[in-house]
Amino acid sequence: MTSSRTFKPSGSSDANFYRLFDIFALFLAFQCAALIYGFQLSPFYIISVLCVALSFLYSAELFATYRSWRAGKFKTMVMCAWASLLIAFAVLFFISFIFKFTDSLSRLGLGIWFLLSFTFLYAWRLTVHLYKRNRRKLGLNLRNVAIVGATESAAYLHEEIIKNEELGFKFLGFFDDRKPERLFSKLASHDVEGAIQQAVDAAREGKIDILYIALPLKAERRIADILLQLGDTTVDVHVIPDFLLSNLIHARIEHVGAVDTLSVFESPCIGAHEFIKRTEDVVVSAIILTLITPVLLAIAAAIKLTSKGPIIFKQDRYGLDGRKIKVWKFRSMTVTENSDVVTQATKNDVRITKLGAFLRRTSLDELPQFINVIKGDMSIVGPRPHAVAHNEEYRKKVEFYMFRHKTKPGITGWAQINGWRGETDTLDKMTKRVEFDLHYIKHWSLWFDIKIIFMTIFKGFKNENAY
Repeated sequence: MTSSRTFKPSGSSDANFYRLFDIFALFLAFQCAALIYGFQLSPFYIISVLCVALSFLYSAELFATYRSWRAGKFKTMVMCAWASLLIAFAVLFFISFIFKFTDSLSRLGLGIWFLLSFTFLYAWRLTVHLYKRNRRKLGLNLRNVAIVGATESAAYLHEEIIKNEELGFKFLGFFDDRKPERLFSKLASHDVEGAIQQAVDAAREGKIDILYIALPLKAERRIADILLQLGDTTVDVHVIPDFLLSNLIHARIEHVGAVDTLSVFESPCIGAHEFIKRTEDVVVSAIILTLITPVLLAIAAAIKLTSKGPIIFKQDRYGLDGRKIKVWKFRSMTVTENSDVVTQATKNDVRITKLGAFLRRTSLDELPQFINVIKGDMSIVGPRPHAVAHNEEYRKKVEFYMFRHKTKPGITGWAQINGWRGETDTLDKMTKRVEFDLHYIKHWSLWFDIKIIFMTIFKGFKNENAY
């Protein structure tokens, strides 16, 4: 196997440490539960322990539980661990039910095991967190940090350093050679400690532990010169992507033989993630369709009885990678426009039927789209699909508009639960919708999808902008 010439995978001994202690916590909790309740260690319990351990590790990887937590929040870390534990025990109950060995397990014993695991996963993390925090308060384990380049990316990085005290970073300042008027507007000249060469000299003298280079990509020669000068130091050097690139980047390294490439425009759901996303869609849609079948039948009958025309309206939309799909909706208008010119619904639109107005306000007209999800054309969560005519119009007006098609369109989405749904009568409204869609694509995770689904249940069905 040919090794990568450019990038090496980042590794963290802390991540392996956390994995080891999590498994130890699960096994210790099991042993304590066995002593408390007094159940015998049978082959079924051994299977249960292995099932929970493997399911926990798998779920923890999905939630990125073992990323670098020096740059993470304690609360988020604990929530990820607890979510993984819930999934692990859910998998155990499912497997024990399918293979019919639930009667061989003590429900009370399993309950004690779960509660102890819940406690132990939190307790050892809290101990480590308090230990590290106290050391940093005493001035121990602090790392001196400086940023080269007073750019937008640098300002954003600085905000994160200030917000996250648990990082253990002592910020020394920005270093830039440019005149004050050329600096990023939010960074005044007094925020700049000195020239770039001063940062390089400080790093050589051991006064800087981590140096972040946040210069624009066009400064390639300057960056190369800085790296060359730092070649004989022990400072950790990180290059921050240009702000434009960082807004698009998925931080994924691909390989073409021995050559590495950095993905910029790419779907977040590829490989194992695609399988996870599809499993989520099929399972959730199947459950919802089973529950809402009476509602679907009632709405269908009401449409048929109150107005002429088909019950289901199928409109051309762009799906994954810009391919055309037929999106299903309950008909809510007296017309079924599906041409090159589509007039968007507005307030008091005469085309909307009385029943249709109610369906649109409550988003009940979208329910047939769960069938689109089962078919594989759509997803539960994703950017809302627009009419083809609207796509062709706005792709010319909104930057990176078509990037929202790097994932399947969804029944609900990050933009919708944040209020950016309904009529887009101004360019600013569409721009904000696209901004939230791109944020979702960039930060996609199973946990993010679950969050959006729950937020949709409580706040996403009604909106004053939906006509």
